Amino acid sequence: QLQLVESGGGLVQPGGSLRLSCAASGFTLENYAIGWFRQAPGKEREGVACASSSGGSTNIADSVKGRFTVSRDNAKNTVFLQMNSLKPEDTAIYYCAADRSLIGLCVISYKYKYWGQGTQVTVSS
Repeated sequence: QLQLVESGGGLVQPGGSLRLSCAASGFTLENYAIGWFRQAPGKEREGVACASSSGGSTNIADSVKGRFTVSRDNAKNTVFLQMNSLKPEDTAIYYCAADRSLIGLCVISYKYKYWGQGTQVTVSS
């Protein structure tokens, strides 16, 4: 059974950092492009970053560019979202998603096939 599990969320003060993890089970994550999304209360889901299956290509949304980075550790079957200089407006549930259809590239807005359950990130003083 293909499964994605996010972790690493929590409460952080403005200006702080968090690293989210997305661990895969039941499949080899290195063969899949990965997208990171977030959804704040009352708002539409927003794509924030993605990484190609090879890891050679990443894209970061303008709203978080310069603060968020995405990386992957294929040996651990895990993808990470490093979030720095966090702002209250970054508060949301963060999801990772995977799809095998994107070969060698990633698209933030792609309709990824597999999704995790999400992890809550709250930025507040």
